[in-house]
Amino acid sequence: MKNELITEVLQQMLPYLDNLQTKQLQQVLDHALFQYEIVETGIASNDDDSEKLVNIFIAAKRIEGCSEKTLKYYQTTIVAMIASIHKSVRHIQTEDLRFYLTQYQKKNRSSRVTIDNIRRILSSFFSWLEDEDYILKSPVRRIHKVKTGTNIKETYTDEDLEKMRDNCTELRDLAIIDMLASTGMRIGEMVLLNRIDINFAERECVVFGKGDKERLVYFDARTKLHLQNYLESRVDVNPALFVTIRAPHKRIHIGGIEVRLRKIGKMLGITKMHPHKFRRTLATMAIDKGMPIEQLQQLLGHKRIDTTLQYAMVKQSNVKIAHKKYIG
Repeated sequence: MKNELITEVLQQMLPYLDNLQTKQLQQVLDHALFQYEIVETGIASNDDDSEKLVNIFIAAKRIEGCSEKTLKYYQTTIVAMIASIHKSVRHIQTEDLRFYLTQYQKKNRSSRVTIDNIRRILSSFFSWLEDEDYILKSPVRRIHKVKTGTNIKETYTDEDLEKMRDNCTELRDLAIIDMLASTGMRIGEMVLLNRIDINFAERECVVFGKGDKERLVYFDARTKLHLQNYLESRVDVNPALFVTIRAPHKRIHIGGIEVRLRKIGKMLGITKMHPHKFRRTLATMAIDKGMPIEQLQQLLGHKRIDTTLQYAMVKQSNVKIAHKKYIG
């Protein structure tokens, strides 16, 4: 209770003191209250502004360009933490967060990746509170990154892709598979495309990635032919590039494509068939064929090159060949 009181005083004085003065004030308070025991009276306090601070943080992230999906994930994660700890965000300490993460993992049987994602979100929130002088120091500072290990994620083989193409019963499905496989775009980017966005002459189109950032993606000749065949077969006037097969023909959603791909995968015996796997496959293939990582980063629309490296797996056989070429 004594430490919480000192912390609250320091936080309220943050706008008026520099770092050295704040440190000196803490030393004075520690010395002055050393021989006293502080007991909570039980009188309810109405100065908890946690909800307000969360809303301001979300607003700041929205201005930075975060998508609504990301903002919702941030808000849900932070609110769940506050509700579980039962403290104002100004009073939450490192031990509170460690206990919360431990209990969350135990209760939900969460993977280390999930726990580290929560830690990153909380770190972003409390670091922002610190930068904006709402708290003295982020309690996440001493909670280190969770070691998640390196999992080699699956990609589609050339045989998988050919099986998909050979067994598509709908021109739309064939065009979707080729579009995902040759461009490496996100599924969320593809469903937003309109017919007018496709430049068949240059075999390219503009997509809007995360943070509403525009970038060009490119497709191969086979995709061009299959896409043209699909569009010529349509009788609807919907501007969307991909629509539902049955009338009324509406723009297809992410869930619709995911369900369709799972159905195709089950029929062909291809495990874990989902849209994002096409993106990972393209990244891996590009690296294996010698595409510079900076160009791949631009193609995939990644802000950080570390993200690109997580997508691209270098085959061990290529490592052996490279060793013989450059070292052996």
